[in-house]
Amino acid sequence: MKCNLCPRRCNADRSSHFGFCRLGGEMLIARIAPHYWEEPPISGTNGTGAVFFSGCTLRCVYCQNGDISHRNEGSPFTPAELSDSLKRLVDLGVHTVSFITATPFIPQILETLSLWRPPVPLVWNTSGYETVESLRRLDGVVDVYLPDLKHFTARSGRLCAGAPDYFEQASAALAEMCRQTGSPEYDADGIMRRGTLVRHLILPGLTGESLRLLTWIRDSLPPGTPVSLMRQYIPCNGVSVPGLDRRITDREYRRVRDHMLALGLPGFLQEPDSADRDFIPLFNRPESFV
Repeated sequence: MKCNLCPRRCNADRSSHFGFCRLGGEMLIARIAPHYWEEPPISGTNGTGAVFFSGCTLRCVYCQNGDISHRNEGSPFTPAELSDSLKRLVDLGVHTVSFITATPFIPQILETLSLWRPPVPLVWNTSGYETVESLRRLDGVVDVYLPDLKHFTARSGRLCAGAPDYFEQASAALAEMCRQTGSPEYDADGIMRRGTLVRHLILPGLTGESLRLLTWIRDSLPPGTPVSLMRQYIPCNGVSVPGLDRRITDREYRRVRDHMLALGLPGFLQEPDSADRDFIPLFNRPESFV
């Protein structure tokens, strides 16, 4: 079967050779464990049951998870094996289950959920680089979308992620996510039961793009769509692009934060200590799997 699950539309027969994502037909997973460092409506106090899939449809030069997104470290799983792992996560008391960069495995994930669906909200944690067609396969399956909104111009999309069409694809994808989920809904403990929460990572030297993206969210997505403004950027993955080899400054952060507040966007602001390698999970080790 030819694969066109992501905007690359590489039309690869992944049963016999790799697609753009350098993945074959086998589902690869690098970590299945509770994760406590997502936004409060996702992690709560007991964490989200995070499933980190190997591979990615982007080529973000600064990716902090480069071992799995660029080098595809991971272990093979069948839908039945993943289903059993999801049961173990739920038994640990997680508030939600998060599928992270899972787009290349949509058919296997749908098969997994046909075997057993967790009784907690399902979160689709994504780069935002999705096709509307693939997202519609998830309509009624995913409860909460947690997309990034990374780049505004074709130049930054190409330079940072190898995707000059990033904003074109992501803006349509986020609109579809909001259409599916409607306004955010929370339970008595503040856990998001349904909705779309948009993340934006501030990049050094690119705060002008951040301002334009936040304004687009205010003008184009439904009122009340929450935003998570992230200041966790640290140079990773051997990034050599000039300007991306440093952390953001306090001045850069304040500029973007103040714009978000002036726009009246609801959401979350990260603490300064989030920019630390200690928050990068361990991947593909025995202790990485429940």
